[in-house]
Amino acid sequence: MSAQPASAPKPYDLLGGERGVRALVDRFYDLMDLEPAYAELRAMHPTQSEDTRDKLFWFLSGWFGGPGLYEQRFGHPRLRMRHFPYAIGTRERDQWLACMHQAMMEENVPEALQLRLRAAFAGTADWMRNQQEDSAAPPQPPLVSR
Repeated sequence: MSAQPASAPKPYDLLGGERGVRALVDRFYDLMDLEPAYAELRAMHPTQSEDTRDKLFWFLSGWFGGPGLYEQRFGHPRLRMRHFPYAIGTRERDQWLACMHQAMMEENVPEALQLRLRAAFAGTADWMRNQQEDSAAPPQPPLVSR
């Protein structure tokens, strides 16, 4: 996340702390299971998603400015290295972003915070791409709208 004044509220707090981050992560994974638009993204994840849900929750807790739960358990996240075994192209990136956008909308994340998080997620998701493609299209707008 970008630097902010020390007095600015952290996304972790704006989301409602642990409960809000957990709800966002759970909705994200529930949507992957429910929505056909995210089928390719879902296929990249283990059948049982509890460990994966926990890891994303732990990571986002720290990334959003809360406790560094992921780092306490595993050290530096090394996101790109950990995701390298998975073929991530523009389609997978855009499905991840759309799914997270839908989860934020359904969890009633305030619009200003959504915009801030969507920008941060887009940069990270684009950086995670590891497939050579004809075009390096920028992240696409979410498939879902209110």
